[in-house]
Amino acid sequence: MGAYKYVSELYRKKQSDVMRYLLRIRCWQYRQLTKVHRAPRPTRPDKARRLGYKAKQGFVIYRIAMRRGGRKRPVAKGCPYGKPKSSGAVKQQKPERNLQSIAEERVGRRLKGLRILNSYWVGQDSTYKYFEVIMVDVAHPAIRRDPKVNWIVGAVHKHRELRGLTAAGKKSRGVGKGCRFTQTIGGSRRSRWIRKNTLSLRRKR
Repeated sequence: MGAYKYVSELYRKKQSDVMRYLLRIRCWQYRQLTKVHRAPRPTRPDKARRLGYKAKQGFVIYRIAMRRGGRKRPVAKGCPYGKPKSSGAVKQQKPERNLQSIAEERVGRRLKGLRILNSYWVGQDSTYKYFEVIMVDVAHPAIRRDPKVNWIVGAVHKHRELRGLTAAGKKSRGVGKGCRFTQTIGGSRRSRWIRKNTLSLRRKR
């Protein structure tokens, strides 16, 4: 086994003494820093490399702290006015997307000139979850001339994270390959529903 294999095996046993100690120390360190900050190098090099990171010019790692918990409904004084049908719970609500996807969005809005490639979990405590986001500087010549990475330079990949095109964003959309993702064949649930419910009578001309 290579070195990265040993590192990834460590992360599979998060309740071992070594990992519990490491994660506790790291979370303490992250709490002292700002909510969004640049990391000098990936905390999990094995995971970052599997998600497309390369230790070369043009690749940047940013770490973000996301407050844990559900999503309180944004209504004044906790009073959802209007019809009783729509005046349900205020507190016991969960966001549609996962925290990792929202984390990518926040980093993307903060650093508009960089493109988001992917992200991964690095730790959590009672209050925050910490993610590291792999970002790419599309203006850098080292990225533009690399045939394995320069697909992200195209204008169609601007703000992928805002449109649910990253791996974390695709989870809530239900998009994927195989028998588990039949409800979104053709792009999305909506497009599949429209296609299945539209009567199309072909005329031979």
